[in-house]
Amino acid sequence: MTTSAADEPVLDAEGHFHATDAPIDISHYGWEDWFTLVVFWLLAFDVFYQFFTRYVLADSAAWTEEIARYLLIVVTFVGASMGVRRNTHIHVEFVYRYLPAGVARAMSTLVDLLRIGLLAYATWLSFELVPRMHVLKMTVIDVPMSMIYGFVAAGFALMTFRAVQVALRHWRQGWSVLERPGEAEV
Repeated sequence: MTTSAADEPVLDAEGHFHATDAPIDISHYGWEDWFTLVVFWLLAFDVFYQFFTRYVLADSAAWTEEIARYLLIVVTFVGASMGVRRNTHIHVEFVYRYLPAGVARAMSTLVDLLRIGLLAYATWLSFELVPRMHVLKMTVIDVPMSMIYGFVAAGFALMTFRAVQVALRHWRQGWSVLERPGEAEV
């Protein structure tokens, strides 16, 4: 019989504290998770700098508000792919509890296909918009707005790719989290 760290006593016979941390597993994070984390910390630094210059130095840096807005857009659209990959976006599973298994399976497959279709259409629209936004420049810095819209398009493309992966996973395993919410991955 093997014992895990959770089964071991915390206090020994003399009353000394002994604890073993569980190993840290970061293999479930995708590359977009790390990219979003870096952009989020850039956003946090930018907002902190804005706060510092405005309230401590009483001389606000004009560029920080606009840059913070654009960094937040990048975090939102690239970060949304994490929710699609993990299938943690908001959904209603209540109806599936009262449907026959075959109907629930068909509906969850339809949800996967509709999600792919919607995200693919949004990807196409956003890629159509990128070249049109190239002539517009950001207000404070001389960078084309197409760069920001490029991140939006890339975020939608990544969400579409992840939605296809999720749909294939649901197809292979024969069920989705809508049908079996108790078996959802964390």
